[in-house]
Amino acid sequence: MAVTNGLRLLCQLLPHTLPWRRLQMFRPWPRRPCSLYTCTYRTRNRTLHPLWERVDLLPGGDRQSPINIRWRDSVYDPGLKPLTISYDPSTCLHVWNNGYSFLVEFEDSADKSVIKGGPLDHNYRLKQFHFHWGAINTWGSEHTVDSKCYPAELHLVHWNAVKFETFEDAAQEENGLAVIGIFLKLGKHHEELQKLVSLLPSIKHKNTLVEFASFDPSCLMPTCPDYWTYSGSLTTPPLSESVTWIIKKQPIEVDHGQGNSQWSIHQNVLELSQFPSDVDIIVFKEYYYSHVTHR
Repeated sequence: MAVTNGLRLLCQLLPHTLPWRRLQMFRPWPRRPCSLYTCTYRTRNRTLHPLWERVDLLPGGDRQSPINIRWRDSVYDPGLKPLTISYDPSTCLHVWNNGYSFLVEFEDSADKSVIKGGPLDHNYRLKQFHFHWGAINTWGSEHTVDSKCYPAELHLVHWNAVKFETFEDAAQEENGLAVIGIFLKLGKHHEELQKLVSLLPSIKHKNTLVEFASFDPSCLMPTCPDYWTYSGSLTTPPLSESVTWIIKKQPIEVDHGQGNSQWSIHQNVLELSQFPSDVDIIVFKEYYYSHVTHR
């Protein structure tokens, strides 16, 4: 899910009043099941996914992600509850370079690593986590806050196993996925993240997989529990509006060396992220939780 600056800028400058046409979704045919939809299509070996080749063919919808979060429009929602995170380190399996990104994948056949509460009606199982970053420190996150980009953004992807039998089914339907987004900024060294960074040189090549056992991703959570939440979409094809986004207010810090390790492994990866129209943010106060809705 990385992207070149030129393509990303082009997408942001395009008007959002184009006559969108709905595209038929293709069933994935991966050589190895992948929880990043960008690489699960039969066209996954192309340099650029066909949905990105013609912007006028992007699927329509009024809940496309990522979004720009505007603080001044925030309104406190007393109905939102704290998010409960319960991860079992034994469910961590491996780190995999799928050719588009690197994923840390988890065993998800049971409710061992789950989140609940907050805006969610059910338990959601952790499937994987991955990062988004740019070529420079000032540009990397998918979401922005008051139009400010962060150097990188972490996504922890969960799926609703109560309503759906498989992750693939959940990823295409409303309330199927819940993704926790965490901003990264440059600062002090992150000791726990270093365990992952140290493995990255071992997965430089596509389809390389390295065991990564007994890792608890809750160590990547910021100490502040505050969050924004909104109903949105996948940020890569097929852009399904299936995601409940939970964006943490407080970023975590990583040092410059840790950030460079991620960027160097993906300097040739290409991805285009769509920026939707403005949204109204209905909620946020310090030590409370926010709700975001699209106009």
